[in-house]
Amino acid sequence: MEKMSVDIGLERDVFLRTLIRHLAGTLEEVVGLQEASGFISVVGQRMGEEMNASYRRALALPQLSREQVADVLVDLKARIQGDFFILEQDDEKIVLGNRACPFAEKVIGRPSMCMMTSNVFGVIAAENLGYAKVSLERTIAEGHSGCRVVVYLKPGAAAQAASGREYVRT
Repeated sequence: MEKMSVDIGLERDVFLRTLIRHLAGTLEEVVGLQEASGFISVVGQRMGEEMNASYRRALALPQLSREQVADVLVDLKARIQGDFFILEQDDEKIVLGNRACPFAEKVIGRPSMCMMTSNVFGVIAAENLGYAKVSLERTIAEGHSGCRVVVYLKPGAAAQAASGREYVRT
């Protein structure tokens, strides 16, 4: 059989992003946003553990420094077509901006999908630095033009006051 040559805008990347969007949307509709975020968090945690191990292996390091963690967070997102960048960092926090979501337009209206970012960032930071709290201050999913993500590295007053999820080294 001859391959069809019609342009319907479908290829593997679009298919997989659409699939994840529909899975997230179905979860949000059936069990609610909070529970859907919880389910996606489990997947994000596993992804974070795998990515952390991959970077440590590639860098031949048993643990990453704060600067290396920040660089890894930016690098991993760039590899999946995100556009994260460091706005500021110090011993208390890493603040990242983002101009492009790896899920592209498929993330709009699906805030549970942001749990992938929260968990991947949180797991990598906590496994290397002991603690992380990830606050998704602005997201493309919520209709903003970009994201602002703060990864708190110490459980101090600023982290306590911020909304978000906490992660600790396992």
